[in-house]
Amino acid sequence: MNPVMSAVLLLVASNVFMTFAWYAHLKNLIDRPWYIAALVSWGIAFFEYLLQVPANRIGYGALSLAQLKILQEIITLSVFVPFAVLYMGRPLKLDFLWAGLCLLGAVYFVFRSPAAQ
Repeated sequence: MNPVMSAVLLLVASNVFMTFAWYAHLKNLIDRPWYIAALVSWGIAFFEYLLQVPANRIGYGALSLAQLKILQEIITLSVFVPFAVLYMGRPLKLDFLWAGLCLLGAVYFVFRSPAAQ
């Protein structure tokens, strides 16, 4: 499989774990002490890192460091918005669109030149 596609798929899966590790405790463990939420989040984050580290190692050969970072941010927003709306029950806001447009600008500038190591 293409290294960029492999990296993207691994980063999407990693971001699902990351988003749940960072934010799901606000819904599910709100009545528990913070250290319980931290331990649960660390357990979830373990799986994030099992996917994120190989994703970056695979992608780094085909993408520059800056391209990997911007790709990560795009994926983060793409995972977070459905999570916020569907799982957390937050309203879909126009601000998500504006944030996405700003990231598209970042994508343009980082990807307009070939990957430079």
